[in-house]
Amino acid sequence: MKTTFASAVFAAALAFSTSAFSAEIVFSSWGGTTQDAQKAAWADKFTAETGTTVLQDGPTDYGKIKAMVEASGVTWDVVDVEGDYAAQAGKNGMLEKLDFAVIDRSKLDPRFVTDYSVGSFYYSFVIGCNVDAVDACPKNWADLFDTTKFPGKRTFYKWSAPGVIEAALLADGVAADKLYPLDLDRAFKKLDTIKGDIIWWSGGAQSQQLIASAEAPFGSVWNGRMTALAETGVNVETSWEQNITAADSLVVPKGAKNKDAAMKFIALATSAQGQADLAAATGYAPTNLDSAALMDPEKAKTLPDQQTASQVNADMNYWAENRDAIGERWYAWQAQ
Repeated sequence: MKTTFASAVFAAALAFSTSAFSAEIVFSSWGGTTQDAQKAAWADKFTAETGTTVLQDGPTDYGKIKAMVEASGVTWDVVDVEGDYAAQAGKNGMLEKLDFAVIDRSKLDPRFVTDYSVGSFYYSFVIGCNVDAVDACPKNWADLFDTTKFPGKRTFYKWSAPGVIEAALLADGVAADKLYPLDLDRAFKKLDTIKGDIIWWSGGAQSQQLIASAEAPFGSVWNGRMTALAETGVNVETSWEQNITAADSLVVPKGAKNKDAAMKFIALATSAQGQADLAAATGYAPTNLDSAALMDPEKAKTLPDQQTASQVNADMNYWAENRDAIGERWYAWQAQ
């Protein structure tokens, strides 16, 4: 009888151990070099530490998140999303509350923390330019909107108005401290002046391809994509003048099947070392306040949090409140 009981206990322990080490979670992000870096800095290390496999998926799709949550068929456990979406989705019941007994929020930049999200990385929209493809590179948003001095195609982000609306207003002479509430009529009027010269990028990898190929030799891009492009040997220039900052966020969709493991993954991703490793690989700034001390000082100087001379901080709370209304106008304008 004792042998049978002991065998049963051992079998149960073995089953638990096997399931623990064969567990999987799914992480969705934006693809390209950024997701490659997230995999190396976070996912691979999480697997090494916990035995939990982190499957990669993407690109992030807000319609898909909504459909999964409403159908009670969530297959993504942790998702990298834009900050304004995170703020809105949390209020709308689309996300799980984060477990801050597992995730140490005391070390995180409070600008990028809500009950439902924490900052994934801190980035800037900058002006990127293929130096070899043009006579001169635009230095600020007014330049980028000037098709006389800077003829040719330029590229902007198709799927999100934040960053583009601000750029249009800055190009039209609005002072950075007077941007909000956004004057949409003025912004779209300014965008009309270059509409025929825009090639839209749908993901970071595409923005790199457009500039590298000179199909659109300059445009508004995420700063980390320019860092990565330069490292491939393409002769590019990044202008930080009036760089427009925001942060991506990590969230757990409502009804995620592996919520506990998701919280532990986010804890590692937002740790000082996890954020330092990602920043070093991508050129995006860390959201953990202790990460800078773990980084090469020369590398740290090149990140968005050091480019503050003319920096413009996008108001993600404003965008969260107005995302749907502006988005409807944004896509209608593109379709005209």
